[in-house]
Amino acid sequence: MSAPNLLIHVCCAPCLVAPYYDLKVQGMDVTGFWFNPNIHPLTEYRLRLQTLQDFAGREQLSMIYRDEYNLDDFLRMAAFHETERCEGCYRLRLKATVQQAQAGGFDCWTSTLFYSRYQNHDLMRVVAEELATEYGVPFYYHDFREFWQHGIELSKEQEMYRQKYCGCIYSERDRYERKKK
Repeated sequence: MSAPNLLIHVCCAPCLVAPYYDLKVQGMDVTGFWFNPNIHPLTEYRLRLQTLQDFAGREQLSMIYRDEYNLDDFLRMAAFHETERCEGCYRLRLKATVQQAQAGGFDCWTSTLFYSRYQNHDLMRVVAEELATEYGVPFYYHDFREFWQHGIELSKEQEMYRQKYCGCIYSERDRYERKKK
């Protein structure tokens, strides 16, 4: 029997590194998927993308890049819904992932968003399971937060660019607001 063919949405290389190594140990056939129209500014978007491309090249990780800097679309979705912006962002990126998984004939799909301690895991899981049902492609849930410290160590060892905020303009603002307090 062949290894399960898994598509993993990648928010950034530092969040991918530890889950990726674990998925390989589990025998998964992993393909990465880059789609992150939420990342602001463009220079940040490009740094994260380049860091992922470097990692994927070193690891010979098969990648699908949906390299679309759609800040306008993201802002239209988030404007006047700032308190619900994360749900909209999860839905936007996870929907693109399950659609790609369906189109590519993948056995299942997941996201590196489940690595972050800063994301709302319960909400993400609800959204992912709804989308899995809607599109008929199973969602592979794993709480990758167990690899948090190991991922930090690996990304530093590999000298990866490590971002300081989730990605959107609001999370960048919140980062500076927290510093002031």
